[in-house]
Amino acid sequence: MTDTVKQPAALQGQQSLGLIYARSRNHCIGVAGRIPWHLPADFAHFKQTTIGKPIIMGRRTYEDHQSALPGRLNIVVTGQRDYQAAHGIVLAHSLDEALTLGWQQSASVFVIGGVQFFVAAMPIADVVYETVVDIDIDPDNKLDEKDKAILPAFDFSNWQSTLMHEHQVDERHAHSFSVYRRERPANN
Repeated sequence: MTDTVKQPAALQGQQSLGLIYARSRNHCIGVAGRIPWHLPADFAHFKQTTIGKPIIMGRRTYEDHQSALPGRLNIVVTGQRDYQAAHGIVLAHSLDEALTLGWQQSASVFVIGGVQFFVAAMPIADVVYETVVDIDIDPDNKLDEKDKAILPAFDFSNWQSTLMHEHQVDERHAHSFSVYRRERPANN
């Protein structure tokens, strides 16, 4: 992990940190900087879930689309102090800084990518919105590993799982939406 992506401090009070992503069965979330499927229902789900809330992404995730997502505070984390982003993008130089900026605007903040930010934020996240696309990306390992963004298999054993929707086919791929909420001990 780089200096800009270290595990952030714990949540405070009413703060909420959500992760939202789509992955293949074999945990791929991207190939060569692109999402390897087109699922209109997933895009609609993403928009509905994040609209009006700050979203945090790494520089490479931002560079995949090069513009601010409307209706949300867009925070891009980069270690490059002189980085130039499009109008409407707020820059942060660490995940902690990005979270602080987000929580100044809303009690609920989302991390939307990439892999290292999901991994760094997972220990303090309290909700995960996961789309699983019924496909394996590069099952024969023909692609260069550096071209694939592979999410580790997160342990949801201490989380409550709610299956939101299951789609048999959307465009070309069946997929499901799930929500996981972390079970936290009650304050005494």
